[in-house]
Amino acid sequence: MPFTIKETVVYEEDVKKSRFQAFAIPVETEEEIKTVLETYKDISTTHQCWAWKIGHNVRFNDDGEPSGTAGRPILATIEGNELTNILVLVNRWYGGVKLGTGGLVRAYGGTAGKALLLVDKIELIEKIDVYFECNFSEWPILQYELVQNQITFSEEYTATGVSVNAKIQIHQRIELAKKVQDVTRGREELKGTHDD
Repeated sequence: MPFTIKETVVYEEDVKKSRFQAFAIPVETEEEIKTVLETYKDISTTHQCWAWKIGHNVRFNDDGEPSGTAGRPILATIEGNELTNILVLVNRWYGGVKLGTGGLVRAYGGTAGKALLLVDKIELIEKIDVYFECNFSEWPILQYELVQNQITFSEEYTATGVSVNAKIQIHQRIELAKKVQDVTRGREELKGTHDD
């Protein structure tokens, strides 16, 4: 069962005069990862190494450290903790003592691992994309339903009404489908992105 983390956690430690700082950050999309990496960009660091995992997609970056000594050990700690939808960024400020490849692997993996010991793990509930259309007069009722159930959505106003895209948890589908049919008196139905 996959888990993600509730909120961002920071952990710092010194290893042979180098300072390591790890951020464990919850993320949902690759676009969000790009934004987070820009936000956390710190030009005072010697290296900013990271790894992320969203579902089956993974990426890592050694940022100038010897290949396989930073990003891959960070990714290993993410996978070892059965986490997904997470980015772990480890900053290093070089302190003048070379750590060697084994030392780097232990320092990056260890700092990431200690940061992950501090996180609140939450079960990841899979979400699906759905959409529906409704008349202008029906939209306030359906909008209220989405807001009450903490469903993320976007609406687009057309000449004939409102077209709505939403991201729902799988278990919410039946209830929302029923609500759409009730409010539109059977005229409209909830569709998934994989439906025809």
